[in-house]
Amino acid sequence: MAFVVRSARVPPNSATFEEARQRTLEFFRKACRSIPTIMQIHNLEDVVTVSRLRSTISSEIRKQAHITNPKVIDMLLFKGFEELNNILEQAKQRHHLIGQYVIGREGLVRDHCTKDQGISDFLKNFYSSNYI
Repeated sequence: MAFVVRSARVPPNSATFEEARQRTLEFFRKACRSIPTIMQIHNLEDVVTVSRLRSTISSEIRKQAHITNPKVIDMLLFKGFEELNNILEQAKQRHHLIGQYVIGREGLVRDHCTKDQGISDFLKNFYSSNYI
């Protein structure tokens, strides 16, 4: 699968904003089509769903929605294709994908549920002081 995406490079320049927009949509489609392969290669089925990865890709693209310069959009698309190629060629390992696309930039979210009620005060203080 990686050789198919590798051959689909972004051309150097988009003439108009509309052309850059079409290339962005093509990149999104290619990235979404490669999600099942990525999940199989990196064994991500137990960590994340296909829809969650698709929404992560969509949110990463939407973060750059304010950009209207076609050259900047082409540069971002080139970086996106390189990232996709690195993932498909296994240059990025499983923990890289989990850290960047599953957990995200907000880091680990601490779970505050009722399962810790039976633990002693000493253990609660120990866990709260050593939680990173």
